[in-house]
Amino acid sequence: MPTVGVKRDLLFKALGRTYTDEEFDELCFEFGLELDEITSEKEIISREQGDSKASGASDVILYKIDVPANRYDLLCLEGLVRGLQVFKNKLEAPRYRRVSPLSGEPQRLIITKETAAVRPHAVAAVLRNITFTQERYDSFIELQEKLHQNICRKRSLVAIGTHDLDTISGPFKYTAKPPGDISFKPLNQTKEYTATQLMSLYKTDSQLKHYLHIIEDKPAYPVIYDSNGIVLSMPPIINGDHSKITLKTKNVFVECTATDLTKAKIVLDMMVTMFSEYCSQPFTVEEAEVVYPDGKTCHYPELAYRKEKLSSDFVNKKVGINESTETIARLLTKMCLRSEVTGVGDEIEVEIPPTRSDVIHACDIMEDAAMAYGFNNIPYTTPRTYTVANQFPLNKLTELLRIDLAAAGFTEALNFALCSTEDIADKLGKKISETRAVHIANPKTAEFQVARTTLLPGLLKTLAANRKMPLPLKLFEISDVVLKDETKDVGARNSRRFCAVYYNKSPGFEVIHGLLDRTMQLLEVKSQRGDGYHIQAADDSSFFPGRCAEILVGGKSVGRLGVLHPDVITRFELTMPCSALEMDIEPFLGHPAEATLTHNVPLQEVVEHRFPSQAPSSRPTSTKTVLGDMSSAAGLKALDDFLADKSYMEGFGATQADVAMFDAIPSAPSSAFCHVSRWYKHVKTFVRERANLPSAKSQIILDDAAPSDDDDDMDLFGSDDEEDSAEAERLKEQRIAEYAAKKSKKPALIAKSSILLDVKPWDDETDMAKLEERVRSVAMEGLLWGQSKLVPVGYGIKKLQIGCVVEDDKVGTDLLEEAITAFEDYVQSVDVAAFNKI
Repeated sequence: MPTVGVKRDLLFKALGRTYTDEEFDELCFEFGLELDEITSEKEIISREQGDSKASGASDVILYKIDVPANRYDLLCLEGLVRGLQVFKNKLEAPRYRRVSPLSGEPQRLIITKETAAVRPHAVAAVLRNITFTQERYDSFIELQEKLHQNICRKRSLVAIGTHDLDTISGPFKYTAKPPGDISFKPLNQTKEYTATQLMSLYKTDSQLKHYLHIIEDKPAYPVIYDSNGIVLSMPPIINGDHSKITLKTKNVFVECTATDLTKAKIVLDMMVTMFSEYCSQPFTVEEAEVVYPDGKTCHYPELAYRKEKLSSDFVNKKVGINESTETIARLLTKMCLRSEVTGVGDEIEVEIPPTRSDVIHACDIMEDAAMAYGFNNIPYTTPRTYTVANQFPLNKLTELLRIDLAAAGFTEALNFALCSTEDIADKLGKKISETRAVHIANPKTAEFQVARTTLLPGLLKTLAANRKMPLPLKLFEISDVVLKDETKDVGARNSRRFCAVYYNKSPGFEVIHGLLDRTMQLLEVKSQRGDGYHIQAADDSSFFPGRCAEILVGGKSVGRLGVLHPDVITRFELTMPCSALEMDIEPFLGHPAEATLTHNVPLQEVVEHRFPSQAPSSRPTSTKTVLGDMSSAAGLKALDDFLADKSYMEGFGATQADVAMFDAIPSAPSSAFCHVSRWYKHVKTFVRERANLPSAKSQIILDDAAPSDDDDDMDLFGSDDEEDSAEAERLKEQRIAEYAAKKSKKPALIAKSSILLDVKPWDDETDMAKLEERVRSVAMEGLLWGQSKLVPVGYGIKKLQIGCVVEDDKVGTDLLEEAITAFEDYVQSVDVAAFNKI
């Protein structure tokens, strides 16, 4: 949203009253704006450049107001004050008029055919007998800059030029010439420059350098001359110094050159309507004539008013209010949309002024009505439709896999969805044309050029950034990739992938293969051909020849695994072997990932798949629901439990089952039965259409007699003899207690393991005695160190082989490895050489 800075005292003077900061903040909110900051020029400079730079700055209080991006009429003090005054009913919206010159012909702007290849369009107007003060002049210049940054798209679509009409003479000619043929004195300069020299001069200008690219590669530059050959401007770069406006300027010639004629008309309308109030005839603008290369003439500004019709019922329904047609017409008039009731039903005729180019649809008018009514005044209403939310199946499956993959010893990584073309193509030994990658049209950095088509580069870059960490490094990621897909309306689709890498001194293909088997076990896919999964040899430039396999599930390929090619490893600045696995997880859902979820998805359904298919249960589903008497607390409690996760008695819409149950409840239930109360209020809203609701598919059984306390504990499947059941239960509890007492006297069996560890030093200069001392310093409950010896490795290097006994419940190998590798100055790696249960 654009931010407009206005001086507080000047704003209050224009509004005709003083507000506290809180009052003005509330006024802005009511009008659809936001008071973003209360500051001063001195405070801004001090914050950005330091106190020393702010010593001579002004202490005048500034209001920074956030304005909607399409409300160009609020980008200056004049428009802001005018809108607030109309909103507060202190002023009627002015009516803007285009007038002809009092004497002579209108000013003419002639466009030549040479401009067609650069900026083909131009519009113009005259502000006659205007009176500037310093504040008005500053606001006039600031509005141009705000429009340039907003609707003009940094002058690429429209460029505004304002000139002192008394220093130039028409008709004016808009043409295009080679840069070497254009020479003039630009604004605030002391000598003339050619256009070529100006482009070099402004390459170091902090403001103008951002606009040079618009025309610098063109063979001809646009330029506007007056009848005497004086240059008015070289759009969109700079105006001429000869025609610059000052506080003494009385007549302003406004011209807009553009590549978009519609935008040019809007910008011209905004410039002249905002400042026409300072003319001798307020809100009048003198027309100018524009002559096109084909001889066609047009008069600007258009200042076009248009009328739209809509019904008050449309506004009431969309906003959620119930106001009369006359009231809604008054609300719209407060928003500078002059409205009248036509008398035809509830129809309203709305007049859209030239300052409201943001109104393009009836919904825009409705939004203004809601704003004038006050968002805080719109009554709260209960939605007519209740739904039971469920987690998206694909996300639920993803979360379940993440937990188990982490339990398998892998660490999750999360990488950017955007990457460079080099990451997904060159570094993996592939061609970018083969990747089906979605390219970013105007990338800001070489790191983010395309949407990733594979998760592997991100994990390899994560390995490279953490290669100094103790080995092995085991990472995984489950995220989306983006692939081109012509069948989709946007030409691309997301695909959920699972990728894992194992980085160590040895490739560790067996580790990645084991992770695949574990993943398939979690997904309940059997290791078999046909309806299960299997792997077969495959060729892929990213993997080592003969060390790549394709993963096939139900005869279809879902991914690949293998040992990465040494060239790939080197390109990602890695030095050790690496194995990788990447596969698509969407085929393991029971339905397409993008299907709309219309029912609750239990845990077992998330991991459901078609490999293998399961036989349907032969047990019929019951269509009866037994609840009880709805006039009793027990019956209402049973219904409350039944509706805890439901919006209706059956299905996802109201049926006759809801009507029958509603009629069975004698009065509105208390709030103690929250689910019944919620359901009761909702079903009550269907009073008009209850006869047309669908019939019930299940049977609701209501017991007329309130259940007794004895019936609460009735065992429908037990013995009829209550006394025998009680005696049997007593004997059962007695035997359980005796067994527990007997078992408690036995000593608990402690599971232990004998572990032999290989501890490798950093190099041949490592003091092995101190290394062993560091290892034995690791103390844990349930850990007992044993004998040790030094075993030659080669080239004079020895490793420490040390045994220990651990209690399985208290000490694990991962815990031991982590504690020992913490001695980074001595230990390079720790491996388990032998592991035996005691």
